Amino acid sequence: MSALQRRTAAVVVVLAALMPLVWAGHAIGAAPPRTSLTAVENDLMCVACHEPLAVSQSPQAESERRLISHLIALGDTKPQIEHVMVAQYGPSVLAQPPAHGFNLSVYVIPPVAVLVGLIVVGYALARWRRAKRAEEPGAGVQPLSAGDAQRLQEDLAQYKG
Repeated sequence: MSALQRRTAAVVVVLAALMPLVWAGHAIGAAPPRTSLTAVENDLMCVACHEPLAVSQSPQAESERRLISHLIALGDTKPQIEHVMVAQYGPSVLAQPPAHGFNLSVYVIPPVAVLVGLIVVGYALARWRRAKRAEEPGAGVQPLSAGDAQRLQEDLAQYKG
């Protein structure tokens, strides 16, 4: 291998090693994807009529849409737009409450209630099945002792004959 070939191979190896860093640099420096009005309005509410902004036709909804369009034109991301909307109109503008503080109960209570309900139903079914088994003929009856079995046979023979 000549000296020129060795240098070329070394440059190729170094460039190949640096390529992931270059790609990562582009990914880090890349602008976040632009948001759209429909992506934002699906997660917001009209503060006047309390309907989703995507379906509301009130003048207030139009005003909110104009503000969102203006923020999109400025290049704001969806979280930034939602932050501005909450600052402007309050937390009632969000279609889903933020998952912290008291609002966390909206996300925690329903699954816990379902779990408790399933446990109660499972416990009730187990008790019901045990009660059903206890009602079955012969349930809980112990076998006769030899003396009792002999006396029963004698009594039955007396009535047969």
